[in-house]
Amino acid sequence: MPDVAIAATHEIETRDIEYCRSEDGPLLARLYQPKGNGPFPALLEVHGGAWASGDRLNNAPLDEALAKSGIVVFAVDFRMPPRHRYPASIADIHYATRWLKAHAAEFGSRADLVAGLGTSSGAHQLLLSALRPDDPRYAALPLAEAPAADARLPYLVLCWPISDPLARYRMVKEKGRTPLIQSHDAYWASEAEMAEGNPQRIVESGEAERLPAAILLQGTGDDNVTPDMADRFAAAWRTRGGAIDLHKFDGEPHTFVIRDPASDASRRACELARDFVRVHARV
Repeated sequence: MPDVAIAATHEIETRDIEYCRSEDGPLLARLYQPKGNGPFPALLEVHGGAWASGDRLNNAPLDEALAKSGIVVFAVDFRMPPRHRYPASIADIHYATRWLKAHAAEFGSRADLVAGLGTSSGAHQLLLSALRPDDPRYAALPLAEAPAADARLPYLVLCWPISDPLARYRMVKEKGRTPLIQSHDAYWASEAEMAEGNPQRIVESGEAERLPAAILLQGTGDDNVTPDMADRFAAAWRTRGGAIDLHKFDGEPHTFVIRDPASDASRRACELARDFVRVHARV
């Protein structure tokens, strides 16, 4: 795939790392590490795929562009349907967050510089882990080398997030979007479960103890979300006292940065994400 046309300030190294071992075998992460002394900001990256498909390489153009801008990116695999349903993947993401904090110095970063990046259903899962860091279901996997580590994150980069899975499910059912309906049904046991694991409801209800700073990147031609999803989520976030920057990209579809990395919209989206990280990491 072509590169995102964002200015590169660093050469990078990439490699796969086993960060956890499940009953199915190793869970891997693709590390994108800038060369240099650092300390660099670090992002735990959670891919989309309607909860039921994809892997750590889904967002390679985005991850590489950010890494070449001087940001460590740790793109993780996690357990998925049909064998593993909600909340197994959230437990993996929660564990990966703590793992990256514990090992950040090995990659030229620091625990306090670890934040999160999620795309589509990956942004949904990242949000659940970050908004409910003390949920025992999500924190179910112990980290032996850092038992006191937590999954709190100082800021989040949210790309075309499924911030209201219940509203999205009802929308795709109404439109007869069979593959997306099947993915919802593979991951969630019921609509009630979608409502329970719903970032929109969690934010609106005030359940989250704190809201990290966030940036939300959304295409206006995205037919995988309801037309008002990004606006409703940003409004709820601000109402509850959180800081969130919402940026819309006219006519751009779902996953537009990955679909067309060389476009001007993709370049602008990556620059916005890069600049947001730089401001909030303060390094």
